[in-house]
Amino acid sequence: MQEALRHKSFGGWLTVHDHDSAVTNCTMRLAVYTPPQAADGPVPVLWYLSGLTCTWQNVNEKSGIQRHAAEHGMMIVFPDTSPRGDGVADDEAYDLGQGAGFYLTATREPWAQHFRMDRYITDELPGLVADMFPAADMDRQGIFGHSMGGHGALTLHLKHPDRYRSVSAFAPIVAPTKVPWGEKAFSAYLGDDRSTWEAYDATSLVALQPSEAHILIDQGAADQFLTEQLRPELFAEACRHAGQALTLNMRDGYDHSYYFVGTFLGDHLAHHAKVL
Repeated sequence: MQEALRHKSFGGWLTVHDHDSAVTNCTMRLAVYTPPQAADGPVPVLWYLSGLTCTWQNVNEKSGIQRHAAEHGMMIVFPDTSPRGDGVADDEAYDLGQGAGFYLTATREPWAQHFRMDRYITDELPGLVADMFPAADMDRQGIFGHSMGGHGALTLHLKHPDRYRSVSAFAPIVAPTKVPWGEKAFSAYLGDDRSTWEAYDATSLVALQPSEAHILIDQGAADQFLTEQLRPELFAEACRHAGQALTLNMRDGYDHSYYFVGTFLGDHLAHHAKVL
């Protein structure tokens, strides 16, 4: 990986890196926040997955996440939300193509060549992070995210519960097979066989394979996407039937923005720190 940017923040460093990915077949950019405690020894690694249209920048510039990471001594990795570049397939809409990878492996053209974000995060990035950041304790990993990234965090945790020992989400898309965002993306990336979609639906996954983790979700009650795109009640019901430990906080007055995320970010870092 080649370092492109570096910013000191709350005693640690936010660094931005470019690398050629063998999984996505293009150049990828990610950011890593290394807390000051890393100078004295290994620190836990927390993965933050961003939402539609976002990059590493949004949460770093709008949420105050470095302060909480420094307080708890946690390294945070911020992958991009999709492959990017001139040779990468795209769409004019914000919810498909570049910026909208949905943390899955596409099987339909023109997406299949590059859109493999789940494999990128689980198969390729851990080795790169471990090699470049000796303080990263890969035996202590957690994962969280916002919106589309919340969807990614929940699904990757449920598929890899031994790797991602802690999990949380802000306003996640919990049932993408049943909402317009997911139906559009999954049709394009995976095709019309809806049975193949279930592997990327947290509500379906938790019904089949609940984890031993306690899942934390914060959801704004005034979120403009709540009733049509997010539908947290579906996930809560599936967790209840499956015996999955879940705390779902409905936050009065809060919307889908980083004003909401920043307000409750400290609670989420504390949730992960308690486990990791």
